[in-house]
Amino acid sequence: MSNYYIYIATNKSKKVLYTGVTNDLRRRMYEHEQDSNEEKKSFAGKYNCYHLIYWESFQSITHAIAREKEIKGWTRKKKVDLIASENPTWKFLNDEI
Repeated sequence: MSNYYIYIATNKSKKVLYTGVTNDLRRRMYEHEQDSNEEKKSFAGKYNCYHLIYWESFQSITHAIAREKEIKGWTRKKKVDLIASENPTWKFLNDEI
């Protein structure tokens, strides 16, 4: 059973990408949305990045963090290619988690 997730979220216009790690994907997307609607304390909140477009699951937090760091170091094009490989239309996946 997988307990950790890396994810990529975007804003409504799909211009900003945010990569994160969590142990509860549904809760984390909710937190990003709340921050976006309220205080805008985080990057995701400031740029309204609460639309989930990509995620991977891991059993180990160490592996999840390593993957998050790897993806964060990528160019936007490489991230776009990763998203398109699993979600070619960039459908918002929040309702599917």
